[in-house]
Amino acid sequence: MQTHALVDFFRDHEREALRAFYEFPVVWHEQAYGFAAVDGEETVAAGSLYVAASLGQVERLIVAPERRRSGIGRAILAEMAEVANYYNCHKMTVMVPHERSAQRFFEACGYGVEAVLPQHTFKLDMAMMRKYLL
Repeated sequence: MQTHALVDFFRDHEREALRAFYEFPVVWHEQAYGFAAVDGEETVAAGSLYVAASLGQVERLIVAPERRRSGIGRAILAEMAEVANYYNCHKMTVMVPHERSAQRFFEACGYGVEAVLPQHTFKLDMAMMRKYLL
């Protein structure tokens, strides 16, 4: 099937399919946002947030190694939460390797483990973490 035919099909049928799937009318809102911390001319950290269906999903958060443990990551997460709150998201989620440093960082930022997916990515257990906003 050609790409334009798929786009047309989804446009024509997605709203009804979402209504049938969730069993209530759905107004789907999707947005992607980028965040950066800049020092002079240098970007020292960046992150991206995806917002859809009253959820904020942290897609990535990267801090330059020499700038870690300085609060920059927490500050970017706080900005992400402000955007998610603006769109009435009830929680933010992120997936990280289970029982590794990224999980400890997000726990320190108020996230809790919602589920562990065994051998999910690169055959590693992955923790789906969440932070309730409302």
